[in-house]
Amino acid sequence: MGNLSVIGGKVKGFNLLSVPGEGTRPIMSKVKAALFNIVSPYILESTWLDLFAGTGSVGIEALSRGAAFARFIDNHKGAIKTINSNLDHTKLADQAEVWQKNALSVLDGAADRKFDFVYIAPPQFKNIWSKTLQVIDQNPDWLLDDSWIIVQIDKVEYEEQILENLKLFDRRTYGSTELVFYTVKDE
Repeated sequence: MGNLSVIGGKVKGFNLLSVPGEGTRPIMSKVKAALFNIVSPYILESTWLDLFAGTGSVGIEALSRGAAFARFIDNHKGAIKTINSNLDHTKLADQAEVWQKNALSVLDGAADRKFDFVYIAPPQFKNIWSKTLQVIDQNPDWLLDDSWIIVQIDKVEYEEQILENLKLFDRRTYGSTELVFYTVKDE
């Protein structure tokens, strides 16, 4: 699986705990590096919603690199414990919220804040990514006019989505992993 660590910013080099068991798949370092090269111009003071957060690696990386706030959502107790430990270890807990909830249920409810970035990295091969994207599309109150929704999937999972409020603007493939980027459609 490789060493899971923060690769940039103020807590660069901090090792992160993995979630026990086989239920999560941490983002590979090369994919995380590529992602943060893409978003780096927009990251300062940004807010992140890290869905199916697992270890919290993506949101923690964002905080390390200057994001103002990250909310981590995962419905597994082991992931929540791991995220909290990783936030405590990196001393970034005061910039974060960790919710043990179903991401789809949260997104389907009333938005309590808007996020600059929404990161979706659900369990693979269950079509959860497209369900999540559809729920955000139908409830865009979570988003700002220039928010990015970033989906991490296996490249064979990608299929074009019919969306009302969101539009695809980029796709990048790194080995078997694909990052798919959406933003809010112009009025």
